Amino acid sequence: MAVTPVGNPYVESSDLVANYPGASEALAERIDIVGVNPFANAAARDAAIPSPVQGQMCSLNDDNKGYRYDGSAWILFSGAGAANFTNTATGTYTTGEIQYKFLTFTGSDDLIVDQAGFADILVIGGGAGGSSDGTRRSGGGSGLLISNVKQYLDAGTITITVGAGGAGGSYIASQGATSSIGSLVLGYGGSPGGSTTSMLFQGRGPSGPSGGVSGTTFTVQAGGGGMGGNGTEWTGGPGLANSLTGSPITYCRGGVFNGGAGAANTGDGGGGSGSGTAGGSGLVIVRVVV
Repeated sequence: MAVTPVGNPYVESSDLVANYPGASEALAERIDIVGVNPFANAAARDAAIPSPVQGQMCSLNDDNKGYRYDGSAWILFSGAGAANFTNTATGTYTTGEIQYKFLTFTGSDDLIVDQAGFADILVIGGGAGGSSDGTRRSGGGSGLLISNVKQYLDAGTITITVGAGGAGGSYIASQGATSSIGSLVLGYGGSPGGSTTSMLFQGRGPSGPSGGVSGTTFTVQAGGGGMGGNGTEWTGGPGLANSLTGSPITYCRGGVFNGGAGAANTGDGGGGSGSGTAGGSGLVIVRVVV
């Protein structure tokens, strides 16, 4: 008996009849592992597969969903509907025939998910602080904006972290802090403005900060870096609009040469007025279909 390049066995013409029982059993065992075998419910599956192996799959007839064993637990991979949270919703709205509820986190807290499934998310890191010595000024870079439609959430308590904005400074400001949804999504803070005595203050990162994410496919954007100047006002990055709460709101503006502090929960970079101003804190929004 031979196997395909991916490990599936098959019978060759040269195999003896005496080998057929063993070959047939090997084929059946392989299908048990790589096939999506149906069971009435989880109890029936667990009775039939007391020792699952990583990568093994099945479907359950009672919920019409598919599961894959990840080495320690059966994880839903197909057929999931909308997630649900039990926190008091910040608001609701309807688009077309779809009704949504959303939850806005302006500070760190817990998200309580009582039904696993898909949610739409927005995560914004804290904006960086701006800096100034009175003449040479720099706006801070915006926080990173990460959005995803249909982010899968497991049932349970998920820690939400909202990153603070970076502090302003006379010569160099502070970076914004990271916002996150558990360990699933990270929205990094913006890069600060700064200078030396021999050069203009500059917002580091003209396209905002860079960073990575784990999990599924995300939209990762930076609103823009701050701008520096010597006696001349410049404008920072214009920011990014997002409509997860039902109407477009612009977040993650780059700090302005002569501007003030970034507004709370916007991810905006701080401006270079005074001795440098703080960046705006970050934000996390979770939206589900009702």
